[in-house]
Amino acid sequence: MVNQKIYSKSYRTSALVLLTVVYGFNFIDRQILGILAPFIQKDLGLSNTELGLLIGLAFAIFYTLVAIPIAWLADRYNRVNILSIALATWSGFTALTGLANNFIQIGIARMGVGVGEAGGSPPSHSIISDMYPKEERASALGIYSMGIPLGIMAAYFVTASLMGASSEDVNWRRIFIFLGLAGIALAILVKLVLREPIRGAIEFGDEVKIKKPAFMESLKILLKIPAWWAMCFGIAFGSFASYASMAFQTKFLVTLDPTFNFQTLVIILGIMNGVAYAGGTFFGARIADYWGKRDIRAYGWLPAIAISLCLPIGISSYWVASVEMNLILTTIFLIFIGIYLGPSFAIAQTLAPINMRAMSTALFFFILNMIALGGGPTFAGWLIDLFKESNNDLESIRYAMTVAFFILIPSIVSFLVVAKMLPKDWAAAEKLNNELTNN
Repeated sequence: MVNQKIYSKSYRTSALVLLTVVYGFNFIDRQILGILAPFIQKDLGLSNTELGLLIGLAFAIFYTLVAIPIAWLADRYNRVNILSIALATWSGFTALTGLANNFIQIGIARMGVGVGEAGGSPPSHSIISDMYPKEERASALGIYSMGIPLGIMAAYFVTASLMGASSEDVNWRRIFIFLGLAGIALAILVKLVLREPIRGAIEFGDEVKIKKPAFMESLKILLKIPAWWAMCFGIAFGSFASYASMAFQTKFLVTLDPTFNFQTLVIILGIMNGVAYAGGTFFGARIADYWGKRDIRAYGWLPAIAISLCLPIGISSYWVASVEMNLILTTIFLIFIGIYLGPSFAIAQTLAPINMRAMSTALFFFILNMIALGGGPTFAGWLIDLFKESNNDLESIRYAMTVAFFILIPSIVSFLVVAKMLPKDWAAAEKLNNELTNN
């Protein structure tokens, strides 16, 4: 029998909020490098390609590779302990980023941040899925995924508050050290407040006994689910364009209008992400749950529609003549690009067997981050340097971003495949979980 009263509503809410804050810190540490890119690049003498590598590939390789063994541990051992250790680790390396003096040093620090952040989402997704039934899971994971826009917003606000009296007085080192120390304090709070939930109890009762899977068994089962695969590629290609844009938007706007007050700019960008991106994420998850109760294919259709709208809006935002028009179009883009997060996270957790949910998130993020986080900023930075050979700085960014946004097309196709395959795979997942809990 399904037991939905294992956790009080107040505890579930507070736990979800805390996990969302942790996820927010995850994205503060990622986004802050892109926001401060012009100042870090100038201080350390970095090329656009090197900057793209720091934001993308140097972080993503370690993040994605380490996430898989950590997720295997999270499917077997205490997820709260793993999460708190991971948070303290990536926060420590964030602080060390502020002490770097050259490309090699800052690259090593970013690799360390990637290793720590690898232990963030897999245990968090698994914990949430053991607190909320599948009918509420997209909404709960949608709220959790609001940590992305809220973290990005906080990154802009922290930059604005600590940057100094003028746009030229930006102490990027102090900002990284401050964020790192704050994250370590949050890791202590996580360990003190969160409780380890019983695996599968929310769906099958608190007496359920779940077999702990072997590593290769987890891989083989997850990789045989077509809708799971299609969802991974859908969100990966969609995020590719988003990460590419976030990495160089500040640089583009400063180049477009050097006279625009930088402190004002980062405050506006922070509000945009906190309102538009978070709003799209929240309502996208709610719409998916509401529509999905009538037709499960909605979890694929909704992201496909939203990303189709993002393609022309994203390209147009880099060809406008003013900062103000870019900000308006970017706001609209952020609303639609946030819609796919809740449905995608719900698919990753619901299609995975109960005893493989952390592994499902890790493999999902492996594909997502190798393609999107590793590829987006790195590809965009390389393209900017390539186009710069025959164009000025502004035009080179515009051409590079136009090419990057066309990666949204395979994302749309992937989510249409999700819509087609999901009913069969959803039913198969329910059958398998029933078998696991009856053994």
